[in-house]
Amino acid sequence: MLPLLKVASDGQEHTNAEAAEKLAAQFRLTDEDRRELLPSGQTKFSNRVGWARTYLGKACLLESAGRAKFRITQRGRDLLATNPPAITNDVLDQYSEFREFRERTRQEDRSTAAIHTENEQTPEELLAFTYQTIRRSLADDLLRKIREVPPSFFEALVVDLLVAMGYGGSRKDAGKALGGNGDGGVDGIIKEDKLGLDVVYVQAKRWKNGNTVGRPEIQAFAGSLEGQRARRGVFITTSKFTQDAIAYTQRIEKKIVLINGEELAQLMIDHNVGVAEVANYTLKKIDHDYFEEAD
Repeated sequence: MLPLLKVASDGQEHTNAEAAEKLAAQFRLTDEDRRELLPSGQTKFSNRVGWARTYLGKACLLESAGRAKFRITQRGRDLLATNPPAITNDVLDQYSEFREFRERTRQEDRSTAAIHTENEQTPEELLAFTYQTIRRSLADDLLRKIREVPPSFFEALVVDLLVAMGYGGSRKDAGKALGGNGDGGVDGIIKEDKLGLDVVYVQAKRWKNGNTVGRPEIQAFAGSLEGQRARRGVFITTSKFTQDAIAYTQRIEKKIVLINGEELAQLMIDHNVGVAEVANYTLKKIDHDYFEEAD
């Protein structure tokens, strides 16, 4: 991670591929070194560069500079000014953003939440923890990307996700039912199932991180359900809901589901919207029933 941060110390925009070339030359890697593959098919070196960039980004030492580009932040310059001998996870733990990223990953896999070192983990636990780390990083990147897209694209994204989840009937039907309202949001009624036996009122707001959705917005949404003759509603935001807003939905008769930014990203991953599969691992064990006849 330290060599990568030094590559970005010139203040210019860099890509992973460009940084990998510079680091490979710095480390004097052979062609054989650079061709070494992981089981997923990705080269080990490019994978390491990618994760170094991810971890430095979570600590806000690097920042995104557009599609597949990054640059150093003032925090990154400040760290380099201390002339650290290396940058490890222990060094990154001094930053609250990195600690929050690591803690959220641990909480998402409760079976490994109390395990602190790889030596204490079984192979299955280590695999599960690594999977959650990758998923958490992907969700963060997705949410950042969602906040950057144009309003029309956000509208299409919400439609794609709801259809992938089984709502709205067809893509065409859902696209007609949901429309933008001019402020980066989505508003409309979709079918609850393909037969249209019931309807769901949907509202989606692409708000910046830190702009939480409060009780007044949810109360207005609940009132809209009456006007639309809908008994169920889904309110989606790229930010978060206040505790008062959440408590309000639990006290009213109407069924309102709140989906915050983090949950939105997780749903996109679960339903393959805006993501592509890189590798698929199947964990297997002995089939004892198969060997019963031999006993």
